[in-house]
Amino acid sequence: MLRALPSILPLSALALALACTPGGPQPQKKEAPPEKTAEAKPSADEARAFVADVDAKLRELTVAASKAEWEKSTNITDATEAAAAKANERLMEYMAGAMKQAAAFDGIDLDPATARQLHLLRVSASPPPAPADAAKREELANLGAKMEGLYGKGKACEGDVCRDLGQLEDVINKSRNYDELLKAWKDWHGIAREIRPLYVRFVELANDGARGIGYADLGELWRAGYDMTPAEFEAESERLWQQVKPLYEELHCYARGKLSEHYGADKVPVDGLIPAHILGNMWAQEWGNIYPLVAPYPGKTSIDVTAALEKAGYDELKLVRLGESFFTSLGLDPLPATFWERSMFTKPADRDVVCHASAWDVDYNDDLRIKMCIKIDAEDMITVHHELGHNYYFHYYYKLPILFQQGAHDGFHEAIGDALALSVTPAYLKQIGLIDQVAGDPEALINQQMRDALDKIGFLPFGKLIDQWRWDVFSGKITPDRYNAAWWELRAKYQGLQPPEARTEEDFDPGAKYHIPANVPYTRYFLARILQFQFHRALCKAAGHTGPLHECSIYGSKEAGARLQAMLELGASKPWPDALEALTGSREMDASALIEYFEPLQAWLKEQNAGKTCGWK
Repeated sequence: MLRALPSILPLSALALALACTPGGPQPQKKEAPPEKTAEAKPSADEARAFVADVDAKLRELTVAASKAEWEKSTNITDATEAAAAKANERLMEYMAGAMKQAAAFDGIDLDPATARQLHLLRVSASPPPAPADAAKREELANLGAKMEGLYGKGKACEGDVCRDLGQLEDVINKSRNYDELLKAWKDWHGIAREIRPLYVRFVELANDGARGIGYADLGELWRAGYDMTPAEFEAESERLWQQVKPLYEELHCYARGKLSEHYGADKVPVDGLIPAHILGNMWAQEWGNIYPLVAPYPGKTSIDVTAALEKAGYDELKLVRLGESFFTSLGLDPLPATFWERSMFTKPADRDVVCHASAWDVDYNDDLRIKMCIKIDAEDMITVHHELGHNYYFHYYYKLPILFQQGAHDGFHEAIGDALALSVTPAYLKQIGLIDQVAGDPEALINQQMRDALDKIGFLPFGKLIDQWRWDVFSGKITPDRYNAAWWELRAKYQGLQPPEARTEEDFDPGAKYHIPANVPYTRYFLARILQFQFHRALCKAAGHTGPLHECSIYGSKEAGARLQAMLELGASKPWPDALEALTGSREMDASALIEYFEPLQAWLKEQNAGKTCGWK
């Protein structure tokens, strides 16, 4: 249920699919604006003309590429992969030239809008900057399409019997048999071996492109898109992690003890690392599926949203309508009719598709869509809210210049839908008729907070380490001969996890996660998991809520909706602290709202873990 970066190209399509890459009309060969001579210092008028030209050309190329990406993602074939690669190659070629030329306007006194667009152009990271050499540029585009295609088509076969990711995930999500889980985990992670050599070459070419526009490597470019220096942003992400780390360690300690009881201390040591395949998720990124094994008060009534949806007769369309109704209750616009006509809600039976949930504005002109293989369960109900959050962001900024058509930073885009999903409280579920009554006892509350924390808190270190690994790969700190070893070192450091069996450098376990072969930056998700609570607290205040933060639902609050819309309309036209201040009154990202939300659970966990050896070596 996750999605994509500080791309300067609008966070649409694969950027939220995640990675915005886009095909359609064939532009002329020379797309980049003419370069200025060294002697002639450009004027402010020339800067404005340059930005206007970039806006027109970039819109043409991104729409073309977005259309090709949509076709590829909803029908994976050699032909659609080739078309997407070609469209992205044209986009990369243009972007590389435009980014270099933007530097000519440094030091000129410009109006704020022009200066902001030039800045955003220079820190654009999606698609990756193209190498100057045409052959390398074509190779980079082809590698991107090939890697994502291998991932989307990946299957584990024994004879004529093959299982795709969805089928293998069903095993990981539901089974409690250690060996059965291990086989499913190994089968999926094995598909990434074919991606490994492609990724090694991809890193070389992407770094070549990044150096061509003045960055040390692609990771430095990624970190430059947050209205601070790359070094400052790396320190900022670590500061936020340190705020939430104590809560994660309490959750890890408690969950490890319960898993050790279930599987045995020989498989899950009570004071060590947890095997990564037993946490109910293929990548151990969210742990909600192991709730039955770790429930604080087994048998105590807690809300089974999946059962309630099934009982109420929800299908895929009705589930999306439910998500839309939340946004419209805040006074926001209904989704356009084309959304319902053009979206992919279910997995087609006749072709391979990328089921990974994503939100799109294919034409960058309110052509809103989602692409999902929806299941009628609690997880996909939240995912629908998340994806519609992207769509509503697209909707409220689509009239801006294309360089402003993105979130204030990429974490904002990811946080919107999830912030609203925090309002899917028991009281809200009762209000819309999914449940009959709201349990009010403390034990039911702890059960519900545990359900939420297994996903939201369990995710935090995973959200941070994926890009930490890539930053080190792009910088050369992690070399190809240590790709897999370094991956598991970081998973041990941040998550307290280990592989379920010995791994070698023939394996490429990072590549078993969509965002690696698709080259979608991931820190956005870490930031979003923190920002969603900061947004939620501010919206609850606007809605007039008093009482514990976890009890707040802003459903139906026009005041909260107005505050939210004011931020959405800004897009990236202002630095993110301005957008954050417009919604929350603060100019600093802060995890204190997350800690406040989970105060009841954190106190309970500390009691349960008293006397235990928490942490890991």
